[in-house]
Amino acid sequence: MTDTTRSFSILAVCGFLVALAATVDGALAGPAYRFDLLSLREAFALLRWAAYGGAAGGVVCILGLINTRPGSPRKGFWLAFVGLVIGAAVFWLPFSQQRAARSVPPIHDITTDTANPPEFRAVLALRAGRGNSPAYGGALVARQQHAAYPDIQPVRFAGAPDKVFSAALDTARGMGWRIVASVPDQGRIEAVDTTFWFGFRDDIVIRVTDVSGGTRIDLRSASRVGVSDIGTNARRIRRFLRSLRSSVGNT
Repeated sequence: MTDTTRSFSILAVCGFLVALAATVDGALAGPAYRFDLLSLREAFALLRWAAYGGAAGGVVCILGLINTRPGSPRKGFWLAFVGLVIGAAVFWLPFSQQRAARSVPPIHDITTDTANPPEFRAVLALRAGRGNSPAYGGALVARQQHAAYPDIQPVRFAGAPDKVFSAALDTARGMGWRIVASVPDQGRIEAVDTTFWFGFRDDIVIRVTDVSGGTRIDLRSASRVGVSDIGTNARRIRRFLRSLRSSVGNT
């Protein structure tokens, strides 16, 4: 029997199509929320069902691989293999996000100074009507942050405040943040960072303080929506401080 007379395995084809449909659903979850076509809860539900679809498609593709193994009378081995890879990826993404959420505390407001957090001012109008309050959560949030992210601390530089302020502003711009306010005489920079997929807008305030022997930088990054940020704000602060250190040198 030549390859042209062999028919495609229904299992391989169906498994691939289910995995492909799950991929499309999952990919659309973020843009649908970003453009206000779905609520956040609905977008997460779509992502969850995409994961279920990816798992189902993967299982069917495994059966398709068995059905199309070398020497069998059915074609579609590589179709089933690709479908299995796609299905596994679609399932793994939300599953890994869920695992990440469980590994960090359910907080969304991270700062280098939990005793006296930098205050939001210019971005307050942008946060109006959003789910999360701009007010800092106090001692409970501080304890959870210190336990999960003990490295998030103020940073001191030997440079003069005006030079550090300029470097901080350049660093924020270099990270793609939208600058909302830049007030050198108050040592305050406020910005917004937008995540790629869902388009979540997180607010940042940078405080530059003249201290004995140099300049102190404090940073605060807070999500507008959601209970847990899955570590996003802490990672943002780390990236910013790493970049700033490379610009002005940490003492």
